[in-house]
Amino acid sequence: MRRLQPLAGPVVLFTLLTAVMTWPQAARIGTDAVDHADVYFNMWRFAWVAHALVTNPAHILDTNIFYPEKRTLTFSDAMPVEAAIAAPMLWSGVPNVLVHNLMLLGGIVLSAVGMYVLARWLTGSAAAAVTAGIVFAFAPYRFEHYMHMELQWTVWMPWAFWALHRVFDYGRLRDGALVGIFVALQFLSSIYYGIFLVTLLSVVAGLFLLTVRGETLKRAVIALAAGALLAGALAAPYALEYARTATSTGDRPEEQILMFSARPSSYTLATDTNYLYGGWRPSKGRPERRLFPGILPLLLAVTGLLLRRPATAALIYLMALVVSFEMSLGLYGYFFSFLHRHAPAFGGLRAPARLGIFVVFFLGLLAAWGHAALEGAVAGPGAPRRRARRLTLAALIGGVILLEYWVAPLRLVSYPNKPSQLDVWLAQQPLGVVAHLPGVTSTRTLPGDDPRYVYLSTFNWLPMINGYSGYYPPSYLNRIERLGTFPSDTATAALQRAGVRYVIVHTTSYEDREVPDVLVALAKDERYAQLGSFPDGRGPSIAYRLR
Repeated sequence: MRRLQPLAGPVVLFTLLTAVMTWPQAARIGTDAVDHADVYFNMWRFAWVAHALVTNPAHILDTNIFYPEKRTLTFSDAMPVEAAIAAPMLWSGVPNVLVHNLMLLGGIVLSAVGMYVLARWLTGSAAAAVTAGIVFAFAPYRFEHYMHMELQWTVWMPWAFWALHRVFDYGRLRDGALVGIFVALQFLSSIYYGIFLVTLLSVVAGLFLLTVRGETLKRAVIALAAGALLAGALAAPYALEYARTATSTGDRPEEQILMFSARPSSYTLATDTNYLYGGWRPSKGRPERRLFPGILPLLLAVTGLLLRRPATAALIYLMALVVSFEMSLGLYGYFFSFLHRHAPAFGGLRAPARLGIFVVFFLGLLAAWGHAALEGAVAGPGAPRRRARRLTLAALIGGVILLEYWVAPLRLVSYPNKPSQLDVWLAQQPLGVVAHLPGVTSTRTLPGDDPRYVYLSTFNWLPMINGYSGYYPPSYLNRIERLGTFPSDTATAALQRAGVRYVIVHTTSYEDREVPDVLVALAKDERYAQLGSFPDGRGPSIAYRLR
């Protein structure tokens, strides 16, 4: 088999392409990101893990949000791999927003490079491998989830399949171990993708096992079994923590799963920011369900299957594409419905449409075979002319796909890298529970300003009753409506029961006409002692101590 080619060239190429396709992110990498609550949440998760590792690693799961709840880090994906990479940067003083964007863009670049390695291994064509990397890195799915850090970290998926091919080529235990390591790393980077990868990798491995016999079959089974045991051993401690949390949170409601299940029509819809297709039936597009993979990648995949006799691997990946497409239909389909009923790991998954990235993954590989087939078709006499034709073909294919995926300029907003005066003041106060008000007034208005409050708590690390995550605990939800009447007696009693010591009133989050009434009521209430007024980054906020 071919040896891996040096990766410096692909790394540089995909770094440049990522900068172009996400422009102007690279120009504002230290200050700006897309306008979404999850950006705050991403930065908080990185900061919390870095903080807990050097202060109290034994209680890393018990974060400062949703007080007095425990194990709150497991209410969403903790991203231990990404957090471990980000932590040294945070410890050395790299600004939070810069760390966030480096990790986000790095996940895209590394995913493309991994796809390049796998496609090069399968097709033998560097140009076809670049095409596969472009499809995997810049399809509309990526921009649909540009704010979701863990969903950009598809880094280990291509390497897992690359190691799988090495198992069947060489039958060595070390290649089976690599499969297990890459599966575990993907699970520790994204729980969703880890569960989906195990499922689809098992399908692909099973199909490959049907194609071999004798000693090859025996060695492959032993290597894959060793890899499965290693993956389980590496991922089990993390998975068990989430299984423990799931006993109290329960499975996702079916209406949520249906909302985030793909439809076949979802694969005809791009994000509204897409230059060519963004205005195409925009009213039909729903979050998580804009999964259009592009026209040229589909044509290339068909070309590869029809232009010459497809390799066994290509046919297997075609079947895997069909399976991943059907699974992405969630409860509207068969496979996911079956697994949701019978596999406990699927009970906590809310968005089957995220299997769309595997549709893109398998399509990218098939497109690479199509590109390689076209390379063979345009080959002719004379090495210089043949090289020129191949370069022209590669530039044409890459340019058209990038145009299909074009979304720049991204709409970015600024995020704070430094604490406000309020946060500086809070960091100097004795330990006590904080309540930031106004909070969310009903479940229909979630998440409100809580994601920002959560992120800004990284500058003081005081416990807070506010919170934001993939799951909201009952204690938080039950308190919402009572706090919506603040500063009533009902709201104050709820704050007291929660053990709140500091109440922060963010005046800019109220309607202008409401502020005087709130402040007068607090001044008359002997339970509140005003401690000062401090800018919170948006305007004045007033701090009170709740007696």
